[in-house]
Amino acid sequence: MTTQTLPPSTTATSPTAPPAPSAGSWITGMACRNCGFAQPLAIAYVCPACFGPLEVTYDLAVVAAALTPETIAARPPGIWRYLELLPVDAAPARSLPVGSTPLIAADRLAPTLGVERLWLKDDTRNPSLSFKDRAVAVAAARAAEFGVTALACASTGNLAGATAAAAAAVGLPAYVFIPADLEQEKVDHALAYGATVVPIDGTYDDVNRLCLEIADETGWGFVNINLRPFYAEGSKTLAYEIAESLGWRTPDVVVAPVASGAMFTRVARGFEELAEIGLVERRPIRFVGGQATGCAPVADAWAAGTDVIDPVRAPDTIVRSLAIGNPADGRYVVEVARASGGSVESVPDEVTAAAIRDVARLEGLYPETAGGVTLGAVAAARHRGVIRDGDEVVALLTGNGLKTPDARSLGLPGGDAAVARPGQPGLAPVIRPSLSAFESWLESAS
Repeated sequence: MTTQTLPPSTTATSPTAPPAPSAGSWITGMACRNCGFAQPLAIAYVCPACFGPLEVTYDLAVVAAALTPETIAARPPGIWRYLELLPVDAAPARSLPVGSTPLIAADRLAPTLGVERLWLKDDTRNPSLSFKDRAVAVAAARAAEFGVTALACASTGNLAGATAAAAAAVGLPAYVFIPADLEQEKVDHALAYGATVVPIDGTYDDVNRLCLEIADETGWGFVNINLRPFYAEGSKTLAYEIAESLGWRTPDVVVAPVASGAMFTRVARGFEELAEIGLVERRPIRFVGGQATGCAPVADAWAAGTDVIDPVRAPDTIVRSLAIGNPADGRYVVEVARASGGSVESVPDEVTAAAIRDVARLEGLYPETAGGVTLGAVAAARHRGVIRDGDEVVALLTGNGLKTPDARSLGLPGGDAAVARPGQPGLAPVIRPSLSAFESWLESAS
């Protein structure tokens, strides 16, 4: 198993490097994704003209003059090495060490999925064990510049821990709103960082609607609501790191899980920006998304040939981190997948659990359920012909399996209750502390 890590940082910049741009000079403001209405930066997320989503805009000429492979390599590891492509004025004085996670060649797993060249972007190693740390780090940095008094979020799980951890690092109170049936491991994770966790009797979409009202009433910085234009930009750093780890080039296919769709669309945009500023050669990339079959509104829309997302009212899946029935960026995911020649795949829970077991057994990586969906989507896209012979594929593992421990055993005969015999994976029976007892157990296999 080969690991591609980002180039080590150095202590001196190139003598030919251009002068650094002034703080925030690369940020030009905000604009509506739908109608193009422009406005200055603010804690805002809805276009006042058409109610479409607001996004941060950049002067890419300024970015191109500042960012070269040499200047990036001279900076410390982490997401802030790509500062001029992010919506903050300067790297924060305090933040968690987010990003620069490894890209791992999965040579043993690849044949089980039907592909020849497979890389795994292992974001299970971020501080709170998920890719959400990237998005929250950017939102928290911008929140500090706006002077917010508290960080908050509506979460399906991973965002809860990431928001709580980031708030603790910068000394802000955290309020985390979750569906009441969330995995206890994720609840405990947020509690460990000192967050106030508020369970809501309803689905994630119910939680999100409530948080829209709370954000308006309190003025708190909800990372995925009123800070969403900044929060979403953090996911672009996945694309930057993949390209840098591959020697400033792009793969043929990128496969990622789809919840709200923000990460999927921003990864695509990240690669586009790299081409725009000349850091990579512009070439086609097919983008493949994965959703759990029990909550797959985007995959259903893609399969039906429409970009109209029919919300799922009652998600029914073990993949709670992706269980968003009415995803905010759903139609944009369909557009990216269709325009790139990719797909959005619906993955059954049994396939998800089997993929978790396979990648753990074959590559020594243990992802949560969203990672299992991603790997299931690789196999499905290969079967469909979206992934072709010889393609170089990058799959994103976005969260750690310790957050969803029960998922691993789904579909196993007897589940975790099965007793392992010698030579079999699983939990052996309790054995007395004697060699004879051990030998008796070994002989039970014959």
